[in-house]
Amino acid sequence: MKFSELGLSQDILDAIVTHGYVEATPIQENTIPLTLAGKDVIGQAQTGTGKTAAFGLPILEHIDLDNKNIQALIVSPTRELAIQTADELKKLGHDKHVDVQVVFGGADIRRQIQNLKSRPQILVGTPGRLLDHINRKTVKIDQVKTLVLDEADEMLNMGFLDDIEAIINNTPADRQTLLFSATMPPAIKRIGVKFMTNPEHIQIEAKELTTDLVDQYFVRMRENEKFDTMTRIFDVQAPKLAIVFGRTKRRVEELSRGLEARGYHAAGLHGDLTQQMRSRVLAQFKSHEINILVATDVAARGLDVKDVSHVYNFDIPQDPESYVHRIGRTGRAGAKGVSVTLVAPNEMDYLRGVEELTKKRMTPLQPATLQEARIGKIKNAADEVSKLVNTVDVDEIQSEVEKLTNQYSAEQLAAALLSSVADLAKQNTPVEITRERPLPRRRGNGGSSSRRNGNGGSRGGSERRGGYRGNRDRRSNGGPRREGGGANGERRFGDYKRRDGRSTERRTGGAPRQHREFTVREKD
Repeated sequence: MKFSELGLSQDILDAIVTHGYVEATPIQENTIPLTLAGKDVIGQAQTGTGKTAAFGLPILEHIDLDNKNIQALIVSPTRELAIQTADELKKLGHDKHVDVQVVFGGADIRRQIQNLKSRPQILVGTPGRLLDHINRKTVKIDQVKTLVLDEADEMLNMGFLDDIEAIINNTPADRQTLLFSATMPPAIKRIGVKFMTNPEHIQIEAKELTTDLVDQYFVRMRENEKFDTMTRIFDVQAPKLAIVFGRTKRRVEELSRGLEARGYHAAGLHGDLTQQMRSRVLAQFKSHEINILVATDVAARGLDVKDVSHVYNFDIPQDPESYVHRIGRTGRAGAKGVSVTLVAPNEMDYLRGVEELTKKRMTPLQPATLQEARIGKIKNAADEVSKLVNTVDVDEIQSEVEKLTNQYSAEQLAAALLSSVADLAKQNTPVEITRERPLPRRRGNGGSSSRRNGNGGSRGGSERRGGYRGNRDRRSNGGPRREGGGANGERRFGDYKRRDGRSTERRTGGAPRQHREFTVREKD
């Protein structure tokens, strides 16, 4: 369906053309008319299907430029997603002159306060930093017309439910609420019942949770064989841009160091990095200065990088839903992608859990041999040599060239050049990867094992995700508080993890809305 058929004004349609959109995706086609009509919507769609435009275009359509209050609030789980959402809304709202600002932790709050003095009509932010601004009274959301909870399932996984409820309680009761999520666990539906008015649930069928544009493979091997297996797959597949997922911060550090030792252009991304370092690593990845990004789930959540050709799961995720988010990094905008999951024998039940959720069988992949990997590296090096030859000015080094050609055959020189470019000497550099605590056995038919930490992560060195400790004083009444780890009191990824295993649903005050009806529309 074309955007012109969805009831948008010409100004917005012009911005859509400038932005490069052609036709509406299914989630946009189904939600934009409902949102324009003022209805509450729960939209379920995988990452990379255009959810930002699905809620952003109707919001921009309804913005009153004469009203200098915050009219739309978008809550995002991570800094990267918040920044990307704000950037896209700025581009789409450029011609209409809509003021969009973004606030997130790990950055100077004083600069954000200064930027907020422009009185934006749209504000995007992470939960902890939004609450900081609300408590400081540098943000007022009592005039918000539309509230968006983006990547809601991840915000729940990260322990942000209390923050979200506190934010919601500062918005008007008659607001429009939009909730978007790649997966739809029961806790998300409970949010819909508690805080939304007769929401319409636009549901993408489970078989479409993982796109057919992504070829999904798995390789079964012992845990101590994973690193060698993965690097040999790199050499054969020659990924243009790849993301490698590790379960813990330590794993990410060791993998990125090991890949660099073997000659790959790699860098790690996890919650202990400063915002400056995170931004630098992402800039290097987007510019292809590095072509392998090693990341934890939390750090990579919301990444929108064009041309990611491959996703490698060095550690299979404990929650099948996380797999959907991971491989959503590739196969975007109609491009083909590849995902490879490395699985130890005792993790095969988790692989089956993923297949049950996605309704799709992964294809077993035979590990590449060392000889196949060497051939792959040489083949890739040959392409690099072709580029190199075209950039060399032979006249500048003619005398040295003549010496070498007189001393060696063309075959010897070509072989030496290929070997050098391929960096074969580093192919077997010893790399030691610390063994992590095995995942607990799964129970039942696809159900996850007991979630001891309340977020599905295992305690053994896993990246601790934002949230409160079970015994912390929970303040949701606007009182001051400090959250560990981040600049200016903001919670940073990895600082806290829920340990009590309790249900995350908790009432924080304020009268919840009692409408409990759902209208479910399944996509054909």
